[in-house]
Amino acid sequence: MRRFPLHHAALLSLSLLATSALAGGSEGAAMQDGFLDVNGARIHYVSVGTGTPMLLLHGYPLSGELFARNRAPLAAAGYRVITIDHRGYGQSTAPAENPGSLETYAQDALAVMDQLNLSKAIIGGMSMGGPIAFEMYRTAPQRFLGLILIDTIANPAGIVEQNIWKGMAQKAVTFGPQSLAPELLKDMLTGQTRAERPADAALLTNIVKQASVAADVAGANVLATRPDSLTTLKTITVPTLILEGREDTVYPPEFSLKMQQNVPGSTLVIIPGAAHAAIFEKASAANTAIINWARNSGLR
Repeated sequence: MRRFPLHHAALLSLSLLATSALAGGSEGAAMQDGFLDVNGARIHYVSVGTGTPMLLLHGYPLSGELFARNRAPLAAAGYRVITIDHRGYGQSTAPAENPGSLETYAQDALAVMDQLNLSKAIIGGMSMGGPIAFEMYRTAPQRFLGLILIDTIANPAGIVEQNIWKGMAQKAVTFGPQSLAPELLKDMLTGQTRAERPADAALLTNIVKQASVAADVAGANVLATRPDSLTTLKTITVPTLILEGREDTVYPPEFSLKMQQNVPGSTLVIIPGAAHAAIFEKASAANTAIINWARNSGLR
């Protein structure tokens, strides 16, 4: 299922687009919006700014547009912010024989860094992006300047959670990707935000609709079968920020506290009034936390 036609010159590997205003400010920030052929997939990416590289990985079943409110403010603070759509999500496509796996998502992200000539970056992962970042760290720790863990978890999925993700996959197959939005929005945003800012819910709903059925199934399987990364936490030696929405019901603050206790020297910031998509719902608070942590960690 494709929403964005892929044809002729519109798919140059590096498509440069100018922008004078992005969500959150930073007028005139340098922007690249393009596609990269990676491991048999075509990966859509957006790059804003020219400073210290920061690669942000979205959760299930979203896209890089989850970070639309973060790119420009972080770029204005001196960072080159790169977001990607994992294969099958957003504007990215994937071959039928490899719709996605934890290893593939991690390899894709590292290959994007290679093609953009980034030897190292601050790497952040939201929700499913966390296990992907852990896999990247196990594979290539030398590529990390720092690590940002956003409303995510290091524990493997228990029996109940495994079946939730299996149900999500089955629902996508039976009723289509759009059917997942009502299931997810109640956890992505607080009730107050859904009531008072319906445009936020509509934006996330549209992102969810863009995924392919195959990607929805693959991502759900990644979440259901993710490995135990608790032992990985103790091996992390780069500066680490853990961001958590206080109202997150998918991976509540207790899990973030456990990660903070296991990553030496890590920083935990809990954002009030935010649920699972805290990076989007309370973008200003999240941006401030990221900028302060990065500067205090010498990552500027």
